[in-house]
Amino acid sequence: MEKSKYDDISPYNREETEAAIKQLKAHPEILKAFASIILDPTSSSYKQKIEESTAEIISKLDEIHSYEDFQRKITSGYFIPAILKRSVTEFTSHGGEKLDGNESYLYISNHRDIVMDCTLLDYALKATGNKLCEMAIGDNLTQDKYSEMMFKLNGGIVVKRSLPLREKYLDSIRLSQYFVEKICEDKTSIWLAQKSGRAKDGIDQTAAGIIKMLYLSKRKSGISFSQLIHECRITPIAISYEYDPCDISKGREEVWKLMNKDASYTKKKYEDFLSLIRGIRKFKGRVHIEIGTPLVDKEYPDHLSVAREIDRQIHLNYKLWPTNCFAYDYLEKTDRFKDQYADFDTEKFLARYNHLSKEVRDFVLNSYANPVRSYLSEL
Repeated sequence: MEKSKYDDISPYNREETEAAIKQLKAHPEILKAFASIILDPTSSSYKQKIEESTAEIISKLDEIHSYEDFQRKITSGYFIPAILKRSVTEFTSHGGEKLDGNESYLYISNHRDIVMDCTLLDYALKATGNKLCEMAIGDNLTQDKYSEMMFKLNGGIVVKRSLPLREKYLDSIRLSQYFVEKICEDKTSIWLAQKSGRAKDGIDQTAAGIIKMLYLSKRKSGISFSQLIHECRITPIAISYEYDPCDISKGREEVWKLMNKDASYTKKKYEDFLSLIRGIRKFKGRVHIEIGTPLVDKEYPDHLSVAREIDRQIHLNYKLWPTNCFAYDYLEKTDRFKDQYADFDTEKFLARYNHLSKEVRDFVLNSYANPVRSYLSEL
């Protein structure tokens, strides 16, 4: 693998990682800022805990020589446990024990949260002795040098979304080459969302073009389509949050778009970063990750058949919480899933959205109901 071709999009190498670690040591305020995000601001000892957390992280930095070290010792070793303690009542995962810890995989996941989806997958992979993964992120999240530093220290691969159409296509080919070479030659796993942007309506559907680009990037080598899919070991991931911490902001944005079809939605300067913070901080209830079956045993004729199989596994493996089952029954005026929410406070759940307009409220409730509809469509 000729790594120099990908310097501008790839995570930090060893030398870059050690340079970034020096910067973090020289500027502890960066770590304080991240500690302030994961800790509870209502705690009476909030400021003291920020200082203690920062000191604890700094004490671990001498052990960091690669982004894999940072993922294991800082992100999965410190940040994620703190986030789970604060905003998750129970985290479970299944399927990692079926993977080969010596193999690399292309994990294609439904996408609910900007950073939590991949970092929680890494946490689950670490627990089952599997390789952690690099993660593909949009360049909208690397607008300042410190954000870029933290993403690249976590194995971030930059997806350039703001290029002109022709350049964007060519860069997509290069990005796909990077994915294939990293997995097949460098034996590194990669996480990729099934489509650009979060599924704000709760409908998880793979953009088949992602699969097509993987093949286009390597077809000149003479490899067959099915062979490429097998060698990438594409593995569907279903991540399910009992409560989406960004459900209302997603609903407001999508309803605005629906009501202003002739106008383009322009994000405010720090909108993505605020969504990132909200996703980390706010209550998520129970969270489950189901690691699916790698697409290695069946022949796939084209990119559409691969996308369909990814969708099928995600829809069937999605953990349906009482929030999902009740929202479906409520909107469909049925009691089909009533046993799934017998002990669930339905009135309290609906009261969360009483202050919203009817349009936004309906959108949010449908975002919880749609995973049930997707599940039923596979039966």
